[in-house]
Amino acid sequence: MRAKLLVLASSIGMLGWGAVLPFQYAYAAETRAWGAFVAAAASSLFSIGALVAAPIAGRLSDRFNPVTVAVLAQLVGAVGVGTLVLVDTREAFLAGMFVFGLGLTAAVPAKQVLVLRWVPSNDRRKIFAYKFTGEALGMAAGAYIAGHLVDLKNPQGLDLGFLTAAAGFAISSLIIGLAGRGADLHAGSDALTEAPSAASPRESLRAIFATPALRWTAVITVTLALGFYAQFESGLPAYALTELNVDPAGVGTAAAVNSIVIVALQVVVVRLTANRSAPTLLMAVGGIWVVSWLVLSTAQFAPGIAAALFVTTFGIFAVGETMYSPVLNPLTASLAPAGMVGQTLGIFAALQTTFSALGPLVAGALLGAGLANGFLGLHLAISLLAVYAAWRLRAVMRSSDMARNAPSTALDDETVLAA
Repeated sequence: MRAKLLVLASSIGMLGWGAVLPFQYAYAAETRAWGAFVAAAASSLFSIGALVAAPIAGRLSDRFNPVTVAVLAQLVGAVGVGTLVLVDTREAFLAGMFVFGLGLTAAVPAKQVLVLRWVPSNDRRKIFAYKFTGEALGMAAGAYIAGHLVDLKNPQGLDLGFLTAAAGFAISSLIIGLAGRGADLHAGSDALTEAPSAASPRESLRAIFATPALRWTAVITVTLALGFYAQFESGLPAYALTELNVDPAGVGTAAAVNSIVIVALQVVVVRLTANRSAPTLLMAVGGIWVVSWLVLSTAQFAPGIAAALFVTTFGIFAVGETMYSPVLNPLTASLAPAGMVGQTLGIFAALQTTFSALGPLVAGALLGAGLANGFLGLHLAISLLAVYAAWRLRAVMRSSDMARNAPSTALDDETVLAA
């Protein structure tokens, strides 16, 4: 029951992401007339807030009650995004976006640790999948509603999105708090989630990245994030609005289709891939990213169906997303050093957002300079790099498995000879 409540809370908590982020670039750049640089900086500051929050929240989730960490983080986010209805200056807007990102992302490793502590190991991939599906559904609801109600010609036209985000955070915090009351935080835990490490942050980083498999997982995390998620809320909508002349409702529809495809396919994909190795599935995700960028690249040559191709691209991305989060998070947790699961998840979230913070700036620079083909080509190359990194991870993990099995095999041979 607690896992179901956590999935529901995660879904509601993502309403604001869908209601605000796909539209904030156009809102800041055009509606408020603050320019493309401020709009891109707002997206980057959102990610920088996430960068600051994620490793700290991960460490706190190892040492303290992750329920408290998640609740407090989301309440901070609610205050940050809620105050955006009152701001009239670019500085205040940038500050609010920073706090918004800080609060939203600080809750992420805490929720992931709750899954690890509340759910038995054989059910974790399924619960991570349901959690991701719930978050996608929340994003879809927020994006679809906002896409039809947001007025980008009015300075107060995005207030509904800001208030939706604040309310979503508050309700999500209430549900998590209720789910955590009197709960045994270690009901489903195993060695991965117990005995918090007393290592310093620097020692934790060394321990985590001393593992070759985690190093390649870090490359996959970064490239898959850059290949789509870094552009989901800013670069792709900006490309659609400025280069393909897609209207805001079309952008909202694309985000909704993305989430609907995830919801429709998630359970089926989890069942079909249950016995597939994580690196193989991540290779498939990178390949789907490549196909998505190729399809999007054709939209500029077919203006009459550009909006349809843009929506289709988001649907193709969604197929890869059904494997991305359900596979990557449990894989990262399984590779984490003992007692450092929360720290590892937090550091990887920070690593992801560090590079994702560059995404809006890169998109703003390339699109602002009229280099749309450069924008498309760069992300196609990044997606190909993700495929290579996943292939290398598979090789490393296979070698590691063979090394672990070799001593026991040799011992068995000796025993047979002795007999």
